[in-house]
Amino acid sequence: MPETAHHQSTGAAHHGGAGCIDVLAPPPGADPGDCLYVALHLQGTASLRRDGASTSLEPGDLLIGTTPHPMGLLSDPGCRMVHFRVPCFYLGVRHSDVRRTGGLLARGDAGVGSLASQFLRTLASELRSHRSRPGHHLARSVSDIVAILVTELLERVDPEQPTAAGGILERIRGHIEENLADPDLSPESIARSQHISVRYLHKLFQQDGTTVGQFVRGRRLDACRRELERPSRRQAGVAAVAHRWGFVSHSHFSRAFRETYGVSPREWQAYAAHADARQQAS
Repeated sequence: MPETAHHQSTGAAHHGGAGCIDVLAPPPGADPGDCLYVALHLQGTASLRRDGASTSLEPGDLLIGTTPHPMGLLSDPGCRMVHFRVPCFYLGVRHSDVRRTGGLLARGDAGVGSLASQFLRTLASELRSHRSRPGHHLARSVSDIVAILVTELLERVDPEQPTAAGGILERIRGHIEENLADPDLSPESIARSQHISVRYLHKLFQQDGTTVGQFVRGRRLDACRRELERPSRRQAGVAAVAHRWGFVSHSHFSRAFRETYGVSPREWQAYAAHADARQQAS
């Protein structure tokens, strides 16, 4: 492994203290200690002892915990591992959730564990080959895959225990609500505002059973529907209302409105006016 380098805030991976590779630098204001450590087993004999039972590790397996040295790890002198550190901020999980489990084991030969193992191995190889930090894109990709893996492992350990991914999703929804009227609101701008990648943003909404685009469009349509039915906005043109809530194309708005509510925006406006008139007459 190359000599330990001084910490720099580029965000891309570099060698940090205690022989760990810092996948990403903590964001401004974050607690530097709020990180998870990932150990990638490369070769040699190693086992993990937990609750009186011992599990043999295979090359490619991953150990994830809250300390640089995995709890319960037993290894021979020929064992080689490479250690990574990732701020919890980018993973969407709480430090306490992983600490409560005593650490997580992911097999490196199947599923997301296999992807994470391959990406981490590539990251370490890049550092060894070039003795410099690889690109930010690779570091973020590694972080995203580890985030998905950790969330999956935590849900497997305790399906009833919510992770911080739900909190991040709520924060994202709040940001969307505050910026619905911005026509430039996009997955890219949303991800940038939350310091996460677009891929992880899409994964969060996918786990929630929808997409970013569907959620934004649904909230905008609801805002337009409520405005069109308000008597004080009755004289406003449909195009003006659509534009005010971030719809650039009037035809796209009308088509989406009809698909969602079964009537056109003008028909909805007329229906609301008729309902108000009947209520006043009674």
